[in-house]
Amino acid sequence: MPRIQANGTKLYYTEEGTGPETILFAHGLLWNGQMFEAQINAFKDCYRCITFDFRGQGQSEVTHDGYDMDTLYQDTAALIEALGCAPCHFAGLSMGGFIGMRLASRRPELLRSLILLGTSADPEPEENVPRYKRLNFVARWLGLRFVATPVMRIMFGQTFLADPNRATQRDEWKKRLIANHRIGVTRAVKGVVARQGVYDEISKITTPTLIMVGEEDVATIPVKAERIQARIAGSRLVKIPRAGHSSAIEEPEAVNTAIRAFLNSL
Repeated sequence: MPRIQANGTKLYYTEEGTGPETILFAHGLLWNGQMFEAQINAFKDCYRCITFDFRGQGQSEVTHDGYDMDTLYQDTAALIEALGCAPCHFAGLSMGGFIGMRLASRRPELLRSLILLGTSADPEPEENVPRYKRLNFVARWLGLRFVATPVMRIMFGQTFLADPNRATQRDEWKKRLIANHRIGVTRAVKGVVARQGVYDEISKITTPTLIMVGEEDVATIPVKAERIQARIAGSRLVKIPRAGHSSAIEEPEAVNTAIRAFLNSL
């Protein structure tokens, strides 16, 4: 299990494929690099594809602190430098996108392009905070199985959740959700819920940027993607039909098609 020391923590990463350019995939909250399996399979023949797990999640180290977005941004910058993959194509979903926008505005020399999926440049909406804090409290003290059902409704769209042909896939992702490290993931949730917005910062981004959002996303609704697209000059926006917050899992072919067209255009 490869781990690398970055900014004072040990981060788990995977590496597949070869090519002159690297795509670095950054996962969303409650998941890990496994959520990009379909993207790795699609691009590893032409690109060096790297995934990593944020601290406290997946197989990375559970630290006492450092779950704020600025520290995670520093973790990621250190990881990119340690793996020698700059400038890379950075693909971040949700929380991964929070980090991607910080990298593109603060360390643009590390990125060749920026791909954002189901993310937001704003703080967590106030109306969401009490509910997320309640769910996190239950997860911390009783366990993730007690919040798995409502969390699945946040993480996936109605099309995916209602499709009888995808029941096995839903069960697998629910098991992965429950398998999270209870302490690490609840610390990560606190960091996301309390995050500062970067809307005023992203107008500085000049890195070529693709923005994607699922049309059924209830966690970061499509208007959040539209706000980012309006703020980053020259950026492109693609809305993914039948997808919720986890579009890379729900509609992988549509996501891969959009990424491939974007990369080919650079």
